[in-house]
Amino acid sequence: MSRPTALVVEDSPEFARVAASLLESEGFRVVQADDGAAGVEAARRHDPEVVLLDISLPQMDGLEVCRRIREFSDCYVVMVTGRSDEFDRVLGLTIGADDYVTKPFSPRELSARIRAMRRRPRVHVAETDLRRFGPLTLDPEAREVRLHGEIVDLTRTEYDILEALSGAPRRTFSRDQLMAAVWGPNWVGDDHVISVHLGNLRRKLGESAGDGGHIRTVRGYGYRFEPAEPTASTAAAVG
Repeated sequence: MSRPTALVVEDSPEFARVAASLLESEGFRVVQADDGAAGVEAARRHDPEVVLLDISLPQMDGLEVCRRIREFSDCYVVMVTGRSDEFDRVLGLTIGADDYVTKPFSPRELSARIRAMRRRPRVHVAETDLRRFGPLTLDPEAREVRLHGEIVDLTRTEYDILEALSGAPRRTFSRDQLMAAVWGPNWVGDDHVISVHLGNLRRKLGESAGDGGHIRTVRGYGYRFEPAEPTASTAAAVG
């Protein structure tokens, strides 16, 4: 059985060696690129399952690399930054990264995050069953979402969040419960990540936090999925 591929896009030889060794120990075949443009080309050529992507790169920064990779791949993208500015981390998630780590970080932590992404539990439903909620349709077998018949371009993480919520309509998930459902109970990371991914998901579904859409915020607790299609009067009342 062939090994899955991981791509390391990093201009620091020392960090690239550490990251490659870590990923190889996790069972990956590792491909490396030392600038942004080469990283995009390597992602096209090798179709990696995981991309470890530094933000500060020559030729093209990591944020632009992530944008371009998302045009043709739904691989897991972990942004790596030495910056402490929260804006960089949030922007990375907004443009399609699945997670981020800040230098310096422990290899054990990065390994745990990558393992958590790869073993995300799925909602146990018959895979041939479509989930229909008014104009919104989820196909668990194809991992495909359509809105008014048009495919919605979601990242893996955004899809997993929607699958978890829609698999238990009207159930209210606390933030911890939702993170455990998507990343697994042993996931280590900042719970701010879930807020950013939910914001991206709502935007792609044409919803906002207060417009009566399918994804509802339960103040002071968490989130739930409302299966009924919002009516114009309901949306107007809530907005």
